[in-house]
This record gives sequence, structure tokens and C-alpha cells, in this order.
Amino acid sequence: MLKPDYIDPVAFEIGPLSVHWYGIIMASAIFLGLIIALKESKRRNLNPDTFLDLIIIAIPISIVGARTYYVIFQWDYYSQNIQDIIAVWEGGLAIHGALIGATLTAIIFTKIKGIKFWKIVDIAAPSLILGQAIGRWGNFINQEAYGYKTDLPWGMYINGAYRHPTFLYESIWDLSVFIFLMWLKKRDNIKNGEVFLTYIMTYSLGRFFIERLRTDSLMLGSLRVAQVISILLIIGAGSLIYWRRNKA
Repeated sequence: MLKPDYIDPVAFEIGPLSVHWYGIIMASAIFLGLIIALKESKRRNLNPDTFLDLIIIAIPISIVGARTYYVIFQWDYYSQNIQDIIAVWEGGLAIHGALIGATLTAIIFTKIKGIKFWKIVDIAAPSLILGQAIGRWGNFINQEAYGYKTDLPWGMYINGAYRHPTFLYESIWDLSVFIFLMWLKKRDNIKNGEVFLTYIMTYSLGRFFIERLRTDSLMLGSLRVAQVISILLIIGAGSLIYWRRNKA
């Protein structure tokens, strides 16, 4: 079994400023995803500057959406610790909240710019899932998003016990989805929007099964929120692909 040494969440300090590994990893994920998206913009004859304009707006809104989503489902804690709501460097960014924020931003942006919504989200989809694959290692640094105790040989020693490294499971799944989307986007029979909708379905499928192993799931009564949302997204995205193909 793996028993890594504890990693200090603070990478380095500049005077009174502490730079956290979580922030460095997230920034790296955004940067790498942006490079891939800009190259894809050129391939699909979209001005990279237009996509960059969207990203500049979408990133902060996505972070706010991810944090807001998380805080809403952990309100019992944050209502008593208001000062912790802005402490995003400690973790607590929900991908579903980020997707809601990014999607709404893309809808409004494409309406204003007169660009096809489905085209721009297809460009973004591989970058999004790659960013998620990298970003999960921020959870490892913060010792969060882990699973129940296990005696499996790849269990990681976290919080006093060997546990399922669910952040690793999801990182591997997300990387696999990224590779699949990079292949899919070059197929001749793929219609606008189907790369993005396939991203939604494949990510949600992996998240549904991995979520059941986690100990820190956001809950809605007795239901794991991420599993409920994943099922809805799989059904919704699959139905939309079917409807759009039949309509065409």
C-alpha cells in the first residue's frame, strides 16, 4: 500500500502571502486547458481571441459558481463560519457548480457575439475534462475527496487509515475521457454539440460510480447530490443527442 509523506498545502511564502499548492495546480490546469482550446479554435476556424475573451469572463464566474454550489450544500457549517466561505484555497469547489456557471456564461456570450453555442462548447469540452483530471491532484494535496477504508494494495494512507484514493480514480477516468474526446472530435459523422454532450455523459458516468466510494459527498437528505445530478445529466445529454439527430 502507498503511504506518502504529508505534503504541506503551502508551496511557498512571499512575505505575508502564502501560495498554496491547490492554487498552483488549478492555475496549471487552466493554463494547459487554455492552450489546447486555443489550438482547437484555430482548427475550427474560430478566432482564438474570441475564445480567449470568453475564458476571461467564464473562469471567475465558474469559480464563484463552484464555490456557491458547494457552500449551499454545506450551509450548516458555513452559516456558522461565514469567514470561511471565501477560503477556496482550502478546497471545496464543486465541478457541477462550475459547469453551471460556465454554461450560462457561454450561452449569454454566444448570443451577444452571434457565435454558435454548440461550436464553442465543443471546443471547450476536452480542455474542461483535462483540467478536471489535473485539478483532482489539488484534492490530494489538501487530503480531501478520498474514500472509505480499504485493504486493496493501492489504498493510500490518508487521515489515519488506508483509503480508496477516489481523487486518483477520478483523475484517471477524466484523463481517459479526454483522450476519447480528442479522438471523437475528429470523426466526420460528429455533429456540433456532440463532443460537449458526450463529455457530459462520460464524465457523469464515472462520477456516479466513484462518488459512492467517497466519504465527503454533498448530501440532499439520504441522497448523494453528485449521483443524482450525474443521472440527470446522462439522461438529459443522451436525450438531447437523440433529439437533435432525429430532428436533423
